[in-house]
Amino acid sequence: MQMSWTHQTLSRRRAVTAAAGLAAGALLPPAAAPGTVSAAAQGPDLATAAAYTNPVIWQDFADIDVIRVGDAFYASASTMHYSPGAPVLRSYDLVNWEIAGHSVPVLDFGAKYDLHGARGYVRGIWASSLAYRPSNRTFYWLGQIDFARTYVYTATAAEGPWNRLTTISTPYYDAGLLVDGDDTLYVAYGNTTISVAQLSPDGRTQVRTQQVFTTPSSVGTLEGSRFYKINGQYYIFLTRPANGQYILKSSSGPFGPYTMRQVFLDLRGPIPGGGVPHQGGLVQTQSGAWYYMAFVDAYPGGRMPALAPVTWTSDGWPVVQLVDGAWGTSYPRPAVPPPPRPVAPMTGVDTFDGPVLKPRWEWNHNPDNTKWSAGNGLTLRTATVTNDLYWARNTLTHRIQGPTSTATVQLDHSAMRDGDRAGLALLRDSSAWIGVRRDGGVPRLVMVNGLTMDGNWNTTNTGGEVASAAVSGSRVWLRATADIRPGTGRLGTFSYSTDGTTFTRLGPAFSLGNDWRFFMGYRFALFNHATQGLGGAVRVTRFDLSTP
Repeated sequence: MQMSWTHQTLSRRRAVTAAAGLAAGALLPPAAAPGTVSAAAQGPDLATAAAYTNPVIWQDFADIDVIRVGDAFYASASTMHYSPGAPVLRSYDLVNWEIAGHSVPVLDFGAKYDLHGARGYVRGIWASSLAYRPSNRTFYWLGQIDFARTYVYTATAAEGPWNRLTTISTPYYDAGLLVDGDDTLYVAYGNTTISVAQLSPDGRTQVRTQQVFTTPSSVGTLEGSRFYKINGQYYIFLTRPANGQYILKSSSGPFGPYTMRQVFLDLRGPIPGGGVPHQGGLVQTQSGAWYYMAFVDAYPGGRMPALAPVTWTSDGWPVVQLVDGAWGTSYPRPAVPPPPRPVAPMTGVDTFDGPVLKPRWEWNHNPDNTKWSAGNGLTLRTATVTNDLYWARNTLTHRIQGPTSTATVQLDHSAMRDGDRAGLALLRDSSAWIGVRRDGGVPRLVMVNGLTMDGNWNTTNTGGEVASAAVSGSRVWLRATADIRPGTGRLGTFSYSTDGTTFTRLGPAFSLGNDWRFFMGYRFALFNHATQGLGGAVRVTRFDLSTP
């Protein structure tokens, strides 16, 4: 049964009064105050290490689950209605990350994810879990969809191919998957009421599920489970959205009883104007050091990963190491072996030189794969007849790099047909774009803003043209610059060029919305849709994401 939108948003982002009930086990006082990092406390390796800066990734990767397999670290994140879903990130030092692939190749959970008669905005891939099972050398991704059922995907390499292993009728909300030392699979899940399920040895079915904890009303909502076994103790890491982190601990097995401690509450984060780091995961380096990787609400850009070291009390509770009473903007780098190679950058140039898109790209809903191709550029054939960009299929998106970045595309518009609209957008529930519209056989450059959706993600305005310019020839360069720092700026600007060198501003600055309820941050988006009839096409020969 699906929650109402009101219940859904409250449960995911605001602390609400919990259902009546007692905690399963005694409620302990908060853990010792988070410590202040010192080189000595972190050991001789870290004492001489260079520093890193938070956020470690200034792109939108939320609800992080992070693991280590050998000398590589992997993380998964929420992607809602974008396809493919659940990106798998890889790092060798917890600081520099690349996108290796996606755990969910296509959102085949109903027609709304294809933009067929319905839309899946702010549905799809929510907080989910990534784990590695040494016994069969396999990665597992587990997550629930639409409060209906849980899906499990597996792969023997982070890049894939990922394949669906099973569906389970119990929807494991905000799940954390644990591979125990004896190879048993357990799942912690729930909102306010936290449960643990045991899966069959093959991971395909549920063997048992049991409620293990009820959040005290004095705490409010707890969700976002991450499940660990550390030194013989079972831990469920939980978030109080969107300003706190708590942990449950059991010395009696995965089904409890559990006691609870507050890890932190209302902690100042490392992004000015941003929120409290929360809803992430714990991971241990090869040398035994622990780190917590969480996200920071930093709209309009989204939810940005930040990393902090963790120490443990003598009685087995984690303590996040702080700097001047806050999550540090800088810490010593983790002491890890030298990486085998540099990771692939999340910025830079893409010329779409192969038949497969690089994993930095995600479609707005599932694409119509008969209407696009890559290799010698990206060809986007019109896939939808609509005057509403939010209904247009085959809109290809790229996360914005913070704090500010610029996307520049080279567009061949010679194959457009009358009524077609193609260009580069700043895409969210309030959007704007620069591009080419062809009418009466004549292409024209335009800047359009005022595209909006309401809180139920229905279109309320398809936008209006606010500036235009003549265009000649078959090629044009389009550029969008976005300042995604939280605060009063939050501006996007558009410009164009006929030679790729000299750019001319087009239209007024666009104010990027910073409401949290869409969850995902703004993205750069490439689109081509028809308003009269199908058959037109454009070719993007180059995409360049750069920072100042």
